[in-house]
Amino acid sequence: MKKAKRGEMRAEYKRSDFSKIDRGKYAKRIKASSNIVVLEPAVAAAFPNSAAVNEALQSLVDVAQRIRKPTPRSRGSSKRAGA
Repeated sequence: MKKAKRGEMRAEYKRSDFSKIDRGKYAKRIKASSNIVVLEPAVAAAFPNSAAVNEALQSLVDVAQRIRKPTPRSRGSSKRAGA
């Protein structure tokens, strides 16, 4: 049996045997559920692996949560009555 040329189907197959092909049919769903983050090259060079990136980000989250305190101005309306 001869090999089919690149891009051609073998003689025993017919195009009608296959349904219409939708390229990227699930691309939107995969993109929406994906949590892949691409780092800038300079940032990526600072971390040896993904565990180091996760540890640094978790430390940043911990610091942000410790210093976050509600201020009197952040509650309620920012407009004064009668002003």
